Amino acid sequence: MKSGIALSLRRVLYFLALLFFCVNAYAEQVKVYTLEESIEEALANNWKLRAKEEKINQSRYIKNQARAEFLPKLSTSYGYRRDGWNPVLKSPQFGEFQIGSLNNFQWKGTVTQPLFTGFALLSNYRLAELGIDQSEAQVELERLDLVFRVKTAYFDILTADMAVETALKAAKALESHAEVARNFYKVGMIPINDLLESEVNANNAKHDLISARNNARLARCAFNTILSRPVNAPVDVAEIEDYEPVGGSFQDYLEKALKDRPEMKLIRINLLQADQQIRLAGSDYYPEVTLSWDYIKQGDTASVSGSDYHEASQWQAMAGLTWTFWEWGKTHYSVKEQESVKNELLQTQMELETNIQLEIKDAFLGLETSEANIPITRKAVEQGEENLRVSQERYKAQVTTSTEVLDAQRYLTRSRVNHFTALYQYHEAKARLMRAIGSY
Repeated sequence: MKSGIALSLRRVLYFLALLFFCVNAYAEQVKVYTLEESIEEALANNWKLRAKEEKINQSRYIKNQARAEFLPKLSTSYGYRRDGWNPVLKSPQFGEFQIGSLNNFQWKGTVTQPLFTGFALLSNYRLAELGIDQSEAQVELERLDLVFRVKTAYFDILTADMAVETALKAAKALESHAEVARNFYKVGMIPINDLLESEVNANNAKHDLISARNNARLARCAFNTILSRPVNAPVDVAEIEDYEPVGGSFQDYLEKALKDRPEMKLIRINLLQADQQIRLAGSDYYPEVTLSWDYIKQGDTASVSGSDYHEASQWQAMAGLTWTFWEWGKTHYSVKEQESVKNELLQTQMELETNIQLEIKDAFLGLETSEANIPITRKAVEQGEENLRVSQERYKAQVTTSTEVLDAQRYLTRSRVNHFTALYQYHEAKARLMRAIGSY
């Protein structure tokens, strides 16, 4: 008997230890992020950002290729030629003389150095340098967008969690009210319609709670995706209790945006590239000058060591000029095309500046609206809670109807939603302002 009790006790202790271990293991797995930690991890691990960073390496390799075009090129060739006729010279006085070989082997090494290409090499090199600047600006742009996505996902989790909390409070309050209605109905104090109304609203609140919890799970999945974490990994975020007013004027933010926005940097780089493309297209107006030097070995055997009919080795140097001076306006129209591209970029720059002004103004208005709404909605929550308390007490005393309690609960739920929406809309508007001026 004692052994059976001891065995049962050991099983209970084992189960409790296993439960404690599982609870602790789960708690350790749930990573709680602050906003700063979220941004830092996303910048370190996001796949899309890392792919963009590879563009910088690619641009540097392109620059190295362009630089190599300035340097001399070394090439070699090896060939064999078999003549179909016997290289013999016939003379009436002296008879036949052998003047060549049927088998001819040649090895040649060549050094080629461009001297002038109508500024094409310089333009290509400058384009390659600008390509690095362009890739770096694109990475900066992706980093800026990534930080904004992290902030949005972070606030989405907080908003979803507040929606769950609000739905849970409403569900508990409505279920409590339904229980009171059941008791009143049992003693004949209220009609069946009042009971059914209470139960319908309680069930609807449970439905809303389930939807809110699913939305919270989905918000966490989106957050994990941005941070390149497993989509179903447990995650939580630290609460942001309050807000700090944002200072600064519209004009100050606009000047900073026009200076620092990656999009503005990109358009300025594109304009510089357009200038180089115009110069490159116009390089066909000029001749090309090239210097080459050849070292040649020949023979009638594969060793190319010379023969009676071949010099063992020889060299030759040549400077050549190539100039295509008439192509029926092709170069002219090519230059005009690139000038048109530059004009298009100038118009795009003007449009971008206008859009930046609108983004900053929109963020400013969002901040003003949310900042004004936060204290108003906070007061509405306090009033809604007191209104619900009074309505519940009045209903318990049977001096009001169930509809009044349900309306009070509905008003309170709306007030709570309006409050946390205003709070997180303020943080989101602040994030949009930072994004609009090209900052984190």
